[in-house]
Amino acid sequence: MYQFLSISFLPCANPPKFYIIVSRDHDPSDVRAAENPSYSNAHHRFPSPILHPKMSLKLPSAPNAGLFKQGYLSYLAADGATIRNIEAVREISLIVLTSMGPSGRNKILVNKHDKTFVTNDAATILNELDIVHPAVKMLIMALKQQEFEMGDNTNLVLIFAGELLNISEKLLITGLSVPEIVQGFGLANKYVQETLEKLVVDKVGDVTDTNELMKVIKPVIAAKQYGLEDLISGLVIDAVKLILNPKKPQSFNIDNVRVVKIMGSTLSSSEVVKGMVFPREPEGHIKNVTEKSKVVVFTSPIDISTTETKGTVLLHNAQEMLDFSKGEEQQLDALCAEISALGVRVVVAGSSIGDLALHYFNKYGILVLKVPSKFDIRRICQVCGATPLPRLGAPLPEEMGSIDVIETREIGGDRVTVFRQVGESTSRTSTIVLRGATQNNMDDIERAIDDGINAIKGLVKDNRLLPGAGAVEIELVKLITQYGEKTPGLMQLAIKNYAKAFEVVPRVLAETSGLDATEALSQLYAAHSAEDNLGLLQGVDIDGESENSLVDVSGAGIYDLLSAKQSAINLATEAACTILSIDQIIMAKRAGGPQVPQQRKPGNWDQAD
Repeated sequence: MYQFLSISFLPCANPPKFYIIVSRDHDPSDVRAAENPSYSNAHHRFPSPILHPKMSLKLPSAPNAGLFKQGYLSYLAADGATIRNIEAVREISLIVLTSMGPSGRNKILVNKHDKTFVTNDAATILNELDIVHPAVKMLIMALKQQEFEMGDNTNLVLIFAGELLNISEKLLITGLSVPEIVQGFGLANKYVQETLEKLVVDKVGDVTDTNELMKVIKPVIAAKQYGLEDLISGLVIDAVKLILNPKKPQSFNIDNVRVVKIMGSTLSSSEVVKGMVFPREPEGHIKNVTEKSKVVVFTSPIDISTTETKGTVLLHNAQEMLDFSKGEEQQLDALCAEISALGVRVVVAGSSIGDLALHYFNKYGILVLKVPSKFDIRRICQVCGATPLPRLGAPLPEEMGSIDVIETREIGGDRVTVFRQVGESTSRTSTIVLRGATQNNMDDIERAIDDGINAIKGLVKDNRLLPGAGAVEIELVKLITQYGEKTPGLMQLAIKNYAKAFEVVPRVLAETSGLDATEALSQLYAAHSAEDNLGLLQGVDIDGESENSLVDVSGAGIYDLLSAKQSAINLATEAACTILSIDQIIMAKRAGGPQVPQQRKPGNWDQAD
């Protein structure tokens, strides 16, 4: 082997040449000079050198450097890719860890559009953060799936998956392989799904009974708006009962409950309206319709028709100019007269409406309401049974809808228009008119209301309830540990550590409530160690009113939906196992040049749209 020592110029008769002095293992007497035979060891200080003229150095390069295009990034397991993924998930789970439970802390987020959010909802927090790490993105996909299917327990998905990966890191350091951990987690998850059905403590019998619905809605809203859960739950239940069909509760649609936010007053001034509420008044002089009337919905502009191409009109005198404008007026007048002759008393405009058209609608006593949101247009068509028309003209009989009452009311300082049915026992839609002092506060309350409405969606699918307040999690720790003791092989370690991950829920509930987490957990373990599941109903007392920090969840009415809990645990486990099984990340260079800054879209009162 050659070893690089130094670079030197050697004296010789000819012009000096560039030499590299290296050494190797050989006989010390075997010393030669390349071009100067008289050159000896005395001319330099290195022992046993050998000289190689015109020798070049080759710099080392990365292996397979020519495999990908320039700009690719590759992270191998040998470089710690698995540990890096776990650290990234840990970082994002720590963000929402303290936001869990009724005493969870709020986060202030300022997104790329400079909009400020104050919330403790994990789905909202991660939706507004620009996450670029590919492993964390996979976890966010699981969280969004939970939000889409159940609408609640999104915090649990993220926190539980983060805890599983923290435990996996310790197991990897201990010496377990990734397949053993993944298989152990899979067995434990399968056991949990079966065991949860045996831990059911209550059911919702009648979905039209207020007290029965309160069992499901109140704990969900308390986790977001603690202290206001009674008032908000009452609003949600009143809105749901207006549209829930007792004969067919499975047909319940969460889009049929809308929220309109009007600044001013306090939350106690909020109310539920049977029908749809729009935070604007009609355009013309007609403001109210007190009898059942036909409705037509136009999505095209209601104005004098214009050609798509430019045209030139040659007018020779003033009379021709008068005739030209009079012809347009007569055409619009005839259109409005034809619509009025069909019995239409309400026109909904999805686009602009001209002053001349508005004049003729007022002439024929037709109420005109402009609704710029296409989502609201769909809901109006659903309420009235109308068909949105992309063309301007007289509608066919089957394209018209009907409405019982349209009234303009003043709520606070704002004028609103209410569409509602009177005769039917169940409305097609209901609206919660939300009042509040600040926009951020009303936005957060709206998210709590959405979670409560989504709980009803899960309830009509499966009416079984589990004990809340961390009671079911501690019970699962006990049962999964017992199951792990019976499992042979190294997977026993993975299963028993999977059980420990459930400790995170009662521990966070105790910490955010100001309790001693260690003391609360020891009291919970002692209560749940009783035989015959006598301690199953013992959970964390976040109010701290009891001496032992425990509360009877049955007496306090704290329950969790079985379907939501099963879905959250399953999604979190699958996401954690998927991230754990990744041993290499290959990232291509981002396509395109500099990103064009996106313009902020004009806001709408209905932020969900």
